[in-house]
Amino acid sequence: MSAPTPLHDMAPGSSETVDGSAPDATPAVDAARATRRRLQRGIVLAAIATAILYAVFVLSTDARSVGRAIAQFPPWILFAAMALSFGNYVVRFVRWQMYCRRLSIVLDARTSFTIHLAGLAFTVSPGKMGEAFKSLLVKRVIGTPVHVSAPIVLAERFTDLLAFLLLIAISGLSLPADHAWVVWCTFALCAVLFVFVTWQRAQSLTLALVSRTRLGKRIAPRIEGALTSSRTLLHWRALLLPTLIAAVGWSLECAGFWLVSSAFVPGGVPFLFAVSTYALAAVAGAVAFIFPGGLGVTEASMGALLRRRYVALGLGLDAATAGAVSATILIRFATLWFAVGVGLVALFVFRRRFGTLA
Repeated sequence: MSAPTPLHDMAPGSSETVDGSAPDATPAVDAARATRRRLQRGIVLAAIATAILYAVFVLSTDARSVGRAIAQFPPWILFAAMALSFGNYVVRFVRWQMYCRRLSIVLDARTSFTIHLAGLAFTVSPGKMGEAFKSLLVKRVIGTPVHVSAPIVLAERFTDLLAFLLLIAISGLSLPADHAWVVWCTFALCAVLFVFVTWQRAQSLTLALVSRTRLGKRIAPRIEGALTSSRTLLHWRALLLPTLIAAVGWSLECAGFWLVSSAFVPGGVPFLFAVSTYALAAVAGAVAFIFPGGLGVTEASMGALLRRRYVALGLGLDAATAGAVSATILIRFATLWFAVGVGLVALFVFRRRFGTLA
């Protein structure tokens, strides 16, 4: 395997590469703009899909009961949940900075934090991989090739999954038999990804196969550079701290879910149950990565587990169902869609500072 592709030493908006030659910037800019437009359309479509999904959830239960439950919900709890979500973004920013340093990507803290938050705008992309748009912003600022920084998003998703599995284990609760498969599938997915990313021989064989085609031969150096960055970030010695950081960050959103779900049942729900349920629902949404932001899968898993717990705590089936649907809608607003909103604000701030996004 050849050495990693060197980072470009470019000023924002520079038109020259390190060797002084003028690149053919137009195709790259057009491609970046096309990517941005696709991601923006994805947000709109995901918003429409969410509205339809939640309408189905409400109509499949007693819509009036859901309306009353949400109307009686204390607003301060929703704001507290959003504050905890933002705390999660701040904690995980530490991991983003760590990964940037490992790849010799040097950004001032203000710009780096803006880019980190801007990626949240694309949380509703399949597998959250739309957050790789951050790589375009990094390139816009300092010229780092996209294929060098994009593996950061892969490493973030990988350690997020490990963090959720850790939270499920820490919760100490036995998983329902009909949901345990989600954990095992996630563990298997992580194992396969880890083996591939760290096994250079498998990567060499893959690159050799890819290079047999004309297109593959052209993009092989970029793939090789991305794999080099991935090996740096996902080496087994480099997994523990980022996973622990992610676990701390996501535990804040678990706490927000605990506050929201406890508001719909007298005495509230156990905190460890909330941790286990939120983590399991997030993992289910991640495993079903073709659904943007885990839409539908996360809500269904969370609502089913909540309804079961509410019934066990003494609520009638109708009240438990209405409470579970209400709690699910509210927590997704305070996490998923709050993240998208924060990301869009960060993108606006970025454009004010650096002009066009690509």
